[in-house]
Amino acid sequence: MKSNNNLYENVQAIAEKLSGGIKKIAMVTHRNPDGDAMGSSLGLFNLLTGMGHQVTMITPNLYPAFLQWLPGNDRVIVFERKRKVVIARIREADIIISLDFNDISRVKEFEKAISDSNAFRVLIDHHPDPSLFSDITVSDTSVSSTAELVYEVIIALGYGSRINESVAMCLFVGIMTDTGCFSYNSGNPRTYEIVSNLLKYNFDKDEVYARIYDNFSADRMRLLGYSLNEKMEVFEQYRTAFISLSRDDLNKYNFESGDTEGFVNYPLSVKNIRFSALFIEKKDIVKISFRSKGSFAANIFAKRFFNGGGHLNAAGGESKASLAETTDRFVRLLKEYEKELGSDD
Repeated sequence: MKSNNNLYENVQAIAEKLSGGIKKIAMVTHRNPDGDAMGSSLGLFNLLTGMGHQVTMITPNLYPAFLQWLPGNDRVIVFERKRKVVIARIREADIIISLDFNDISRVKEFEKAISDSNAFRVLIDHHPDPSLFSDITVSDTSVSSTAELVYEVIIALGYGSRINESVAMCLFVGIMTDTGCFSYNSGNPRTYEIVSNLLKYNFDKDEVYARIYDNFSADRMRLLGYSLNEKMEVFEQYRTAFISLSRDDLNKYNFESGDTEGFVNYPLSVKNIRFSALFIEKKDIVKISFRSKGSFAANIFAKRFFNGGGHLNAAGGESKASLAETTDRFVRLLKEYEKELGSDD
């Protein structure tokens, strides 16, 4: 297996596998797909299908409704709904392309099918420390998003002329959402060069924004208000705030997948807060999102205490303890980081 952060050392092997006729390709992304997962995957899906390849786009579970308008959405196969079909497509694939995750465990139930496959496996991702489960790993943590990296792969493959409006729109959505509309992970001028190139493909940027961010249900807006008014706790001495939501809280507001997207960012708008967390009670675990400002390493904190990881300022984790036990532990841990959180960069 090869793992190399140098895009151009790996792209030739990918080009060779894609050459020589139509290929059967299984494209997969992580469980609970977000905007970057779907944008990067559907962007590449539309490009490769446009070249004539037989591509199956697979997600482990359903993704938020505000992403279900993207070009190619109608051809996505959700594993939880069509398990046998997904396993069959993975088994017959010539190439498996994994996008926007750094460990095969992120696809949960069908990770064994990928591991057992004789297909040529490619990983394209921007998260730190990718595990070596693919034959080729294209990994770059300096890019804003996997969608940005997919654009670079397309150009390096010499497929730039095959980008069309659908491809460009999907990649734009991936970059926009994974940077919080360019409010973080977006300090590299190259990101804006790519966005500028994508905007040349004649899609309506403002309409795309509205479909993502102005397309929520009234229940979701009420859940946000409830979260900020009733469930946000602020610890000024640790420059930290968090929101915790129980299953009862979610059910009260008719929760649907994606409704809490972005909630973790709101506490960072409070003056002097530099670390934020969102705790969501699921059936068997508590799902946790972390955000930070400056040099405080949210990913290291997540990895050390909550079986997680991610980027410096954006990470996630989980806990098998109860919601109350998990948040109590989080508050106790803050005491260990009082000096670090209280310092200015």
